[in-house]
Amino acid sequence: MTDAAKRIVILGATSAIAEAAARRWAKAGGRLVLVGRNTERLEAIAADLAVRGAAAATFVALDCASADAEAELATIVADLGGVDVVLVAYGVLGDQRTAETTPQAAAEVFRTNFTSAAAWCLAAANVLERQRSGTLVVIGSVAGDRGRLSNYVYGASKAGLGVLVQGIAHRLAQQGARAVLIKPGFVDTPMTAAVARKGLLWAKPARIGAIIVKAADKGGPVVYAPGIWRWIMLVIRLVPASLFHRTKL
Repeated sequence: MTDAAKRIVILGATSAIAEAAARRWAKAGGRLVLVGRNTERLEAIAADLAVRGAAAATFVALDCASADAEAELATIVADLGGVDVVLVAYGVLGDQRTAETTPQAAAEVFRTNFTSAAAWCLAAANVLERQRSGTLVVIGSVAGDRGRLSNYVYGASKAGLGVLVQGIAHRLAQQGARAVLIKPGFVDTPMTAAVARKGLLWAKPARIGAIIVKAADKGGPVVYAPGIWRWIMLVIRLVPASLFHRTKL
């Protein structure tokens, strides 16, 4: 299928990274369905994508973290007449200190980043398996590569999701479809706005969006974004615990 004919569903479409990817797909003439909570923002993004060249840009207003993933995705895919890319792009960072002392806060991070996202991933995998085509693209995080005191609750939620997506990739490889886990490093988005000092390792959403669009076509099943994070995280994983526990990463 050509880029111009692609049917794309974006879950968490109001995120900065998702919007950046959507703009690239729109420029190629794709048909996009944007899913998220904020109707006003979805409407504005859909209008912008239409101007940028999308063959169609519609939206569905719902809370991905609490929706019936299987039923909602089935309806969306039926309306599209099939799907070529499903992008799972929503999530919450949470507050590490609050999550450590308030079980409900930690549970909310896990519910949003893992439990609900897993439901969408499995629903998408079932659709792609039946089609024997298409790609599931899921935004994870390098935080899932090793537990660190600064963000291990968030990291754990992304680690669990990462293992799931890699398993789905293995399953779909036998069926002609694909699944890809995107692992961004530091990205300058509203989610990270509270971080005052941003250095050379920080990427803009547009760069991550370009990596996502490319990964939807080829590569994977794990893509670090940008690629330098593969080597950074390899070093971090290999540091012995006796040394690692002296740091405050």
